[in-house]
Parts: sequence; C-alpha cells; structure tokens
Amino acid sequence: MTTERLSMRGMTKRYGQVTVVQDVTFNVLPGEVHALVGENGAGKSTLLKMLCGVTSATAGKIYLDGKEVTISDPLSARRLGIAMIHQELQNVPELTVFQNMFLGNPITTSKVLINKSAEIQRTKEVLKSLDPTIDPRVKIKDLKVSQQQIVEIARALLENAKIIAMDEPTSSLTPSEFERLAELIRSLAKSGVSIIYVSHKMDEIFTVCDRATVMRDGHYIDCVELKNETEDSIVTRMVGRKIEKVGHHSYKTDECMVEAKNLAREPVVHPANFKVYKGEVLGISGLVGAGRTELIRLIAGLDKPTSGEVLIKGQPMPLGSVRAAISRGIGLVPEDRKVQGILKSRSININMGMPDLKQFSSAFIIRRQHLRKVAYDIMKGLNLHPLDVDRAIGTLSGGNQQKVIIGRWLASGTEIFLFDEPTRGIDVGAKSEIYDVIEDLARQGKVVIVISSEMPEIIRISDRVLVMREGQIVAELTGADINETNLGQFAIGQAKQAV
Repeated sequence: MTTERLSMRGMTKRYGQVTVVQDVTFNVLPGEVHALVGENGAGKSTLLKMLCGVTSATAGKIYLDGKEVTISDPLSARRLGIAMIHQELQNVPELTVFQNMFLGNPITTSKVLINKSAEIQRTKEVLKSLDPTIDPRVKIKDLKVSQQQIVEIARALLENAKIIAMDEPTSSLTPSEFERLAELIRSLAKSGVSIIYVSHKMDEIFTVCDRATVMRDGHYIDCVELKNETEDSIVTRMVGRKIEKVGHHSYKTDECMVEAKNLAREPVVHPANFKVYKGEVLGISGLVGAGRTELIRLIAGLDKPTSGEVLIKGQPMPLGSVRAAISRGIGLVPEDRKVQGILKSRSININMGMPDLKQFSSAFIIRRQHLRKVAYDIMKGLNLHPLDVDRAIGTLSGGNQQKVIIGRWLASGTEIFLFDEPTRGIDVGAKSEIYDVIEDLARQGKVVIVISSEMPEIIRISDRVLVMREGQIVAELTGADINETNLGQFAIGQAKQAV
C-alpha cells in the first residue's frame, strides 16, 4: 500500500466562537493531482493556510510521508517541502526573475555578497524543464501572467517542494496557456511531486486531476475518483443540491441606448462601431489581450479615446471622465473587484453609497440610516448572504462581493452595466446567481455589456456577441452562431466575417 504523501486528520479552525473548518480529513498520494473543491466560504483556503503555516490549527494533525509534523509558520512549511502558488501572484514586479527566485534565500559568497552569476545559472537550470524561453535577467513585470506563474512554480522546485498547492492558477490565463500549465502539472506529477489543485472551473479539474475532495460549509463531504464522476455530480456535492440549468431568455428591444462610433484608443483599440439596445445582454469575447477591457474602459470614462464618440440615448457623452459616465447612468463592475471595486475594510452600505454619496447626504453629512435602509432593501433583493449591511465587505465571499458592487450601481440609478469577467474566482453556485441577476437586469430594461473569457458563460447569457482580436471587432454573432467553435475560431483568426 502506498504511503500517503500528505495526510491531514481532524483539522479544525475556530475564530472565537465561529468555526470555519470542522474535523476535516484530507490526503494526497505521491505524484497525485488532487482537486480541493467547494463553494466560496467552504473552508478550502483556511485548510490550505493551515497546511502552509499561514494560520495555526485549533485542532488536528498533519502527516508527511507517514510522519507527524508541526507546521508553525510559512518557513517551516517550506522547509518540509510544501509550497503554495497563490491566485494573486506573490512575485515582486520590479525585480528580475532570478532575484524573485532567490528572494529571502540568496546564494552568497563568504556569507556577505550575493553571487548573482550563481543565482542566474541555477535559475536557468530550474527553468530549463519548465520554460527555457524565460530570461532570468528580465523583470517579472515584463513577463506574461502565465510565465510569472511558471516562475512561482520554479521557485517551489528550487526549494525541492514535494507538495505544491495551486489556488485558482488559471484565473488570468488563456485556454492555450492552460494547456501549457496542464502539461507542466502532468510532468511534475510524473516526477513524484504531489499537486493540490483549487479551481472553480470544472472542465479544468476533470482535465488535470485524479481525485477530488469536496468541502461544504467548513466540513468534509466526500473524496471521489474523478473518472467515476461527472461535473454535475461534483457540483451537486459542493452545493448540496442539484443546480438546474436554465436557458437564456432575451429581453432585447429596438430602443438604442448606447452607440459607439469609430471609438478607438490606438494602438490597443482600433475604431469600433456598435450599438447596444435596451434590455440587451451584449457579450464581448476574445483572448486575453484582445482589447476587450480597454474598450469598455473607454465607455466607463476611465481612459480617454484617441478618436470617436459614445452616444447615450442619442446624445454625445463627454469622454475620459468617470464622473460624466456615472451621471449618464453607466456603472462598471471591474475584473479585479478586490483592488478596483471595493474598500475591503469598509461596510457594505458605505461601499454601496460610494458612487453617489450626495443622495445619501444632507449638509455634507451622510444620512447613515437612510443609506443603511437603501442598502438593506437592495441587497435583500439580490439575495446577499449574510444579509448584514454593516459588515465589512472584505469578509464576504467573491460572489457576494460582486452582488454588492451590482447593488451599488442599482442604488445610483444605473441603466448601463459594464461587467468585466463577472464570475472570475466565483464558485458554480454563485455563478448561477450572478447569471440570474444579469438576466433580471435585462428584464428591467437595463443595458448589460459582459466581457468573459469563459465561452460557456458568454453563450449562456448573451443575446449577441462581439468577438475581438488584436484590438479590433472581427465578428458579430447572434442566435445559433453563438457557439464555442465560432467564438474560438474568430478569436484566433481562423475564421473571417465582414463586420
């Protein structure tokens, strides 16, 4: 019988009177790729934090290769061969690849001077099997996200990691970059490294993982062989119920609400011409770097275009002004909600009132009870969990944070919603709720523009789709033409359509 590489038994974590992980068992075999799945708030991150020494367990024991170990801090975890690849990459952008590789543990001469040439050579050796095209002397900020991720994996291998935990490793990767990562994961597993893979993307889990441990509400639910499961069966275990797949219903009208005329920001966005109608959900698809985000930033007033105009209900809008965009009823739900969308330490009601505090103020003083009442009513309608608007928004799951940002724009009377990767880092149950919210906005006659890198998502929610490639709209798809084949081929330039 094979000795388990990792065994966590009876793992429990309490914060005061609140138990976030309760008596969880988790084990990984040598050379296994093991998925850890569950909704946001299921306890996955807390379990990994206990493994990596970021937080201490209230109860439980950890065994490596059959021997009980004590993990008191991240350094002790690394010394035991445990590495963590975080969703938000931990590299220092201004430092070079080799400097990041040896950060905190340099190669020195006479214990005083850093031996740069030795560090560069060692970095080359480690990267040779992962991505030999990466130059150790290049600054991290000049690499693609996928290459930055490879550097983090290389650093783990540099420390002879036997267990690598990957938290949402493909949140910023293209499909082709995921394929490269999948190959790398298989290669690491073949060499005996154990991989813990955390992702909300079921297709990825079934592609790269052998087994899956399912958590729900801080508890262990099951450990299954993925070859015997389906995506639906895993999701049902995760959420405790079967999620019904609902077809898309269109509420599109003939009333034009938004029109872009030759809107451009060269060289990243070439002249774009399109209209969006009341009650319509317009999807924008394409590979990462195609110019999708840059296009809606022009509509949101975050960037100033080099040419063109935007008409709202037929009237030109001042460009390059966020305040002007908000006053014309435009609200942006950004891709990176933690950095660009919320004030983590402030309450839900304060976060909701930010775009238009004037309506909640009198004589420059915020009418907190009025703001709280409006926030409560809106968030109740959006099914916020828990329904406590005085709670700090940073304590919520990703899906609930997204609901608060949507609620913010509802509170300010927004008619045009711009969603940039609306379900990034959100579990399948919360995704379904966000889709319902988007469809409900359309039903109310709002305009919804959605950027998504997930083809099933674009297909599920869109009335019409614009496909972008290299800063240009290359296709407009409707009805049955909105399918993965067309979206993929137009995105990579293997199909042509007059636009």
